[in-house]
Amino acid sequence: MNLKLASCIFPLLGLAFVSSAATAQIFGPKPAPPQRPIPTLAAPTAGFTYPQHETLTFSVDWRVFTAGTAVFQLDQNGTVEKISATADSTGAVNMLFPVVDRFQSGFDVHTGCSTGFNKQIQEGRRKIASELSFDYQHGKQSQYERNLVKGTATRKDANVPACVTDSLSAIFYEQSQPISVGQTTYFPLADSMRTVTVGMKAEAREEIKTPAGTFQTIKVEATADEGVVKNRGHIWIWYTDDPRHLPVQIQARLFWGTITFHLQSIEFK
Repeated sequence: MNLKLASCIFPLLGLAFVSSAATAQIFGPKPAPPQRPIPTLAAPTAGFTYPQHETLTFSVDWRVFTAGTAVFQLDQNGTVEKISATADSTGAVNMLFPVVDRFQSGFDVHTGCSTGFNKQIQEGRRKIASELSFDYQHGKQSQYERNLVKGTATRKDANVPACVTDSLSAIFYEQSQPISVGQTTYFPLADSMRTVTVGMKAEAREEIKTPAGTFQTIKVEATADEGVVKNRGHIWIWYTDDPRHLPVQIQARLFWGTITFHLQSIEFK
């Protein structure tokens, strides 16, 4: 199985990946559902504040194995919340398919608009560096990608709305929105040079036990009519049921198995 700990619903997650092409071969093509109109990105809720510094460390489990470690570091610089994320394989998975992935993005704490998304992926023999930038004034997004093994590079350009979130910022943008069981938050996400509508559906309240402690949470499922969110199986995030909405557990359920992120530690420095 082509196991790697990156490029799933939100590339920062370092989840196991299965391409939409492989999924189509197994399950066959599905009729395209009616596409939801692209919504306007809502600004963070008034009074919500992001931390000046925060580091969240997760263990990543696949079935009965500890497959890796994921670390998210947030640092506020002026009005921009910068996010760095790493995904590294460990143990048997590292011997079978070594992963060393790095992701960076940022967003405006007042508007939620992404300031860009970069990634450096080393998965097995594959090494890719990619930079995604947004020119909201001219309604354009640009992606410059380099294949570090083949020595090739490509550039793509596409239209973009006046404000979007990206694959890394989306988890932390959702913290700033009201999360109530039975309700769904919709927002525009830049996805593979397209803009898709992602819904964050609050399903239920659950008590979650992690190495970092026991938390009262709201379980939220990411949904979409198209794009990586739709094609990567089912993804859930457990946010604390308090004003912080801290993500303490993440899970991806794919047709070949389940990957779970358990919060190991929180640091505010």
